[in-house]
Amino acid sequence: MIDKTVLIHSSAKIGVGTVIWGLTQIREGVVIGEGCIIGRNVYIDKGVIIGNRVKIQNNSLIYYPAVIGEGVFIGPGAILTNDKYPRSVTPKGDLKSSDSWKAKGVVIEEGASVGAGVVVIAGVKIGKWALVGAGAVVTKNVPEYTLVAGNPARILGKVDKFGKRRK
Repeated sequence: MIDKTVLIHSSAKIGVGTVIWGLTQIREGVVIGEGCIIGRNVYIDKGVIIGNRVKIQNNSLIYYPAVIGEGVFIGPGAILTNDKYPRSVTPKGDLKSSDSWKAKGVVIEEGASVGAGVVVIAGVKIGKWALVGAGAVVTKNVPEYTLVAGNPARILGKVDKFGKRRK
């Protein structure tokens, strides 16, 4: 089911059984796997790659060139950024163009979960089955099976595939 208000570029590829709720925008060259659920008012930038069975909750922003692995959960209002040093203009005052900077994507590996309101800074990798607590600002790579939270996100321990803390 794809809501009639969704904007999907003609070059995007959407996998079988994927559900996309209203007011979502999917840009050119996006690849979304099978069996995904994309919430209401989600923005998926050009060239983003999303694996199978991914859930992206309402109001999330996924910027180019993010790569999201299979079985990933992205909570409501999460933002995956792509520019570590954002500026609207050059030092001379000219409006920056797409050629004025190089996008750095966020990578989220298989089974990882990103909580509500999380911001992930450009170029960061979140490892397999890691868990990022709600509201965190992730500025550094997160190892697999690791729990992080806070601003900036700090390691709080290890988690299993169920998201429960390991002793």
